[in-house]
Amino acid sequence: MAKYTVAVAGATGYAGGEALRILAAHPDFDVTCVAGHSSAGDKLGKHMPHIPQLADLTVEDTTPEALNGHDVIVLALPHGASGALAARLDPESVVVDLGADHRLEERSAWDEYYGGDFYEHWTYGMPELITGRHADGTYSRQREALPGTKRIAGPGCNVTATTLALQPGVAEGLVDPKDIVVDLVVGYSGAGKNLKRTNLLAAEAFGSAAPYSVGGTHRHIPEVLQNFAHAAGLGASEASRFTLGFTPVLAPMARGILASVSARLSDRALAMSDDEIRAVWTRAYAGEDFMVMLPTGVMPATANVIGSNAAHLQVAVDRKAGRLLAFAAIDNLNRGTAGQAVQSLNIALGLPEDAGLTKIGVAP
Repeated sequence: MAKYTVAVAGATGYAGGEALRILAAHPDFDVTCVAGHSSAGDKLGKHMPHIPQLADLTVEDTTPEALNGHDVIVLALPHGASGALAARLDPESVVVDLGADHRLEERSAWDEYYGGDFYEHWTYGMPELITGRHADGTYSRQREALPGTKRIAGPGCNVTATTLALQPGVAEGLVDPKDIVVDLVVGYSGAGKNLKRTNLLAAEAFGSAAPYSVGGTHRHIPEVLQNFAHAAGLGASEASRFTLGFTPVLAPMARGILASVSARLSDRALAMSDDEIRAVWTRAYAGEDFMVMLPTGVMPATANVIGSNAAHLQVAVDRKAGRLLAFAAIDNLNRGTAGQAVQSLNIALGLPEDAGLTKIGVAP
């Protein structure tokens, strides 16, 4: 079988580079076009020397003419850029957007957190997302919407960690939807590959941790609420049933997100044992190959998931505080961005879901 040809826009950024790293080793994809902006005209090897098999590709301008004609197009562009470009792309190509332009279903949420033009919602690229229940009581998943789709919206990295940590509890009504708090430790690659002198210089970042986008301003908040609404079997318009305290903290590491999610236990959960609550997570992720439910008492650590498409998960109960604690560790560039994008592409194209992906990290 011939390989699918792939074009990657934003190829010399962190997200685009991670997509290239995965695609270069994928048995069914052949990267034949890389595009950028300030890097146009350069050989890719100047910017991505860790991917030698693609080093001789020349970075092209990010235009529809360069990207069209490929079976798959990956957009790793800032929000606002991919939406305008996507309208000019071949409708027969499978396009996956790693940015925010096609994630949100409600225009009001986009207007509040992003502003500017609102673009059509695409098929959401988180296969493990719970989206309700089937008649037999089993969970429906976002995976069911992906086969054959031509347009995929890649989730946000912080969104991924937060959603995967808590969604079983949301689906089973174990938490108070109006009392959810998440603190995230985030590696600096999540800020993108741009020089920002205020806080991203090495001399200021090393040995320091600093919160950012606090006070309910982080743009991933409406996407998390949208996912929680779906996990509860509701539409995106019902996202206001949930409230979320959301505090990301930059930590001096290149990659990784550790989400620590806390929520007040519901009356139903208070009547359950700790083992019964843990069993909800175990059942929710049974058969989900990239979801790793750790043994009781073993906490997720970002070092154990770097370079992989896995999410390491744990849940605990604080009876004294009356709160449920859920944790997820992911690689923000892999599981949080390019890895689950390739996973979703695999499903859309009818390939094995794990093709080109691994759940093995590179610790230490």
